[in-house]
Amino acid sequence: MSTKHILAVLFFCGFALLTVSVQTCDKKLLKGVSCIMKFPDNIKAIIKPNEGELKWTFNSLVAQRKKGKNGKTFPDATIESDGSLKLQNVKVSNTGTYKFEAYDNEDKVVANHNVEIAVYEKALKPNVTHKCMNGNFTLTCDTKKNDQRDLTITWYNGPGDIKGENKAVLFQTSQQLQKNTEYSCRVGNPASDARSDVLKVSCADKPWTLFGFDFWIMVGILSGGGALLLLLICVLVICAFRSCEQREKEKDEEELRLRSFDTPTNQQRAKVTARGQPAPPIPQEDYDPATQTPPQTQSQTKGPVRARPPPPPNDEDEENPPPLPRPRKKREKRAEEPYRPME
Repeated sequence: MSTKHILAVLFFCGFALLTVSVQTCDKKLLKGVSCIMKFPDNIKAIIKPNEGELKWTFNSLVAQRKKGKNGKTFPDATIESDGSLKLQNVKVSNTGTYKFEAYDNEDKVVANHNVEIAVYEKALKPNVTHKCMNGNFTLTCDTKKNDQRDLTITWYNGPGDIKGENKAVLFQTSQQLQKNTEYSCRVGNPASDARSDVLKVSCADKPWTLFGFDFWIMVGILSGGGALLLLLICVLVICAFRSCEQREKEKDEEELRLRSFDTPTNQQRAKVTARGQPAPPIPQEDYDPATQTPPQTQSQTKGPVRARPPPPPNDEDEENPPPLPRPRKKREKRAEEPYRPME
């Protein structure tokens, strides 16, 4: 085969590869690819590329073609011969809705179509780290370098994935570590994904123990027991105070009841203190007739003695009237003077 034929074959192969590499613009695209935005076949049958006007609009950017000749276009966009829009080296900023409109020669809209795309960054390979604590361990999947938009995380324990774990931090117990020690994570978006290297976890430190049991379990048990004991002590103290108050109250009521039923003569004998001890006798003062008033007799306490009634009047007594009554003296002096009958 001559050199010309070889060059021709290489040219056609390269052109074929270039043609194949340009894909149709899907809703989810990876940054850096090129794609073509097409419209349905029913619209393709209506429009005539060499007549009228074709226009693609994206935000404020417009790609325009009139009567088969390209007009203004926005960066990295061209209108193909059949009216489709070709985007080259798409970026994240190209995410959005593209609107197609076809006009006839009288500037009337004969067809329209919308195409929506989303461009994502390529997912970067994450890194997995671990941290041991009290026999358990925590795994972290580093995703800071990745675009967080629509980012998903999947954890793998050996060959299979861990169901229900989709966060960047994974907590595992010492029992789970005994079953499998190889862990990895995968990050991805709708356009690409990447998986980390396998990490073999090894936690050499032993879990904390107390009395042969797990430290935190024993702390919880001791805390609950201490709180229960403190509550029991408070209840006992309150009951003791109430019992003392009730006992004192009963003693006071008993003393009042005894005082109310005792006679005056026996009151001094039965009188006791609040603590149940006999009260000391009341001292009697010595009687001094010079300084103190003599005790009153029984007759004085009962009141003054009535005088004898005067005898019936006689004629002889009319000339001699009876003497006037003397005023009463104080009880003390009257008690000292002897009894005088009235004249």
